[in-house]
Amino acid sequence: MGNETQPREGDLPDSVWMDVLSAVDRTYADLVDYQERLERQNDELERLRSFHASVLASVSDILIVVSRAGEVEEASASVSLRTRLARSQLCARRAEDLFAEADRERLRTAMRCATELRAPVTIEAGLLTPEGPSAVELSLSARFDERGRAAGLVLTGRSVAEIRQAYAELERSHDELKAAQALLVRNEKLASLGRLLAGVAHELNNPISFVYANAHALERYAGKFESYFHEVQAGATREDLMRLREDLKLDREVRNLREAVRGAREGAERVRDIVEDLRRLSSDGSGEAERFDLVAVTQVATAWVLRGARREVEVEMTGLPSLEVTGRPGHLQQVVMNLVQNALDAVEEVVAPKVVIDHATECDLAVLSVRDNGAGVPEGLEQAIFDPFFTTKPVGRGTGLGLPISHKIAEEHGGRLMLCEGGLGACFRLELPLDRVQA
Repeated sequence: MGNETQPREGDLPDSVWMDVLSAVDRTYADLVDYQERLERQNDELERLRSFHASVLASVSDILIVVSRAGEVEEASASVSLRTRLARSQLCARRAEDLFAEADRERLRTAMRCATELRAPVTIEAGLLTPEGPSAVELSLSARFDERGRAAGLVLTGRSVAEIRQAYAELERSHDELKAAQALLVRNEKLASLGRLLAGVAHELNNPISFVYANAHALERYAGKFESYFHEVQAGATREDLMRLREDLKLDREVRNLREAVRGAREGAERVRDIVEDLRRLSSDGSGEAERFDLVAVTQVATAWVLRGARREVEVEMTGLPSLEVTGRPGHLQQVVMNLVQNALDAVEEVVAPKVVIDHATECDLAVLSVRDNGAGVPEGLEQAIFDPFFTTKPVGRGTGLGLPISHKIAEEHGGRLMLCEGGLGACFRLELPLDRVQA
C-alpha cells in the first residue's frame, strides 16, 4: 500500500485521454467521410458541367440564358456560330445587344412580360450576324429560384427562314397527300365504272338500235318521196301522180315520217342522258362544295350499280323523298356506289336478295343507310373492313379501297361512315351534317 503511485496534481485520468483519442478518431473519420462525399459531389458536378456543355454545344437552335439583370450567363454554341462571338464575348454583354437595335425595345418589353406573367412570350427579332440581322422567332420563358423569385430568363429561337421552309415542306407534303387521295378516289371510281361496263353497253345499245331503226325507215321514206318528186319534175299528169301517190302510200308514210323523227330524237336524247349520267358519275368531285339532293344522288348511283349487277336484286328505297346536304356530289356518289355494290356482292348467293336504302334525319344529321340480307360482316372484322386493301371478296373481285376511301370522304364532309350493330345482314350508315337551310 505504501508503494502505490499517487496521481500528481494537474495529471488527467486515463479515461479522459481515451475520450480525447476517441473524439479525434471520430473527427478524422468524419473528415475522411466528408472528403469522400466532397469528391463524389465534385465528380457529379463535373459530370453535370460536361453534360451542360455538351447540350449547349449540340443544340442547333438558339439558346441564351439571361440573368435577372438582363446579361448573358450562358449561350449555346449555335449562338456563337451565328454571331461569330466567343462564349467569353457573349457572356460579357447584355442580351438585348445581340439583337438589332430596332428590336431591342420590343425584346425588353417581352422579357418584362414573360417575367411578370410567368408565361412564355414569343416575338420575332433580328439576331446580329456578320452578314446582317437574321430573323429568328424567339420564345422567352422566365426562370425562378427555389423560393419562386425571378432569376432571369431563357431565350430559345429558330431561324424564321427554317420555320418557313418547314411549313412549306409540310404544305407540299399535304398537297401530295391530297393528290394521292384524289388519285385513289379516281381509281376506285374507274374500277366501279369498269364493273358497270356490261350494263352501260346494254343501256346504250337499246336507244342506239332505236335510232338506227328509225334512221333506216327515214332513208326508205326519203327514197319514196324522191321517186314522187322526180315524176313531178318530169311533167307527169295529175292522174299519174295520184296513182303513184297511192302506190307509194305517201299519205301513210308522211305520218310514219313524223313518228320516225320523234323516235330518232327520243333515242338520241336517251343516249345523251346516259352520257351525261356517266359524266357526272366519273367526275373527280373536286371544286367547291355545293348544296344538292342526297336522295337524287343516291338514285343515280344505285341505278348505275344495278345496271352492272350479275343477277336481279330487289332494291327498296325508303324514307324521305329528298334530303338537302352540302358537299361534293361526285365524291358522295362514289360512297353510295361503293355501299350499294358491297350490298349486291353480299347477297349474290342469297335466294331472295334484297337491299334496303333509307334516307332520314336525326337531330342535325342527314342519315343514309344501306342494308342487305346477306351473311353480314364476320365477327372480329368490324374494324378491319375499313383498313386500306383489306377485303373479304375473292381475288380480282375487290380492291380493298372502297370502304376506306368512303370513310375518308365522309370525314372530309364533317360526317362519318360506320357499320351498324345488330339486324339481319350488314348495314352501313352514312351520317352527314344536315344542311342548315333545310333545318
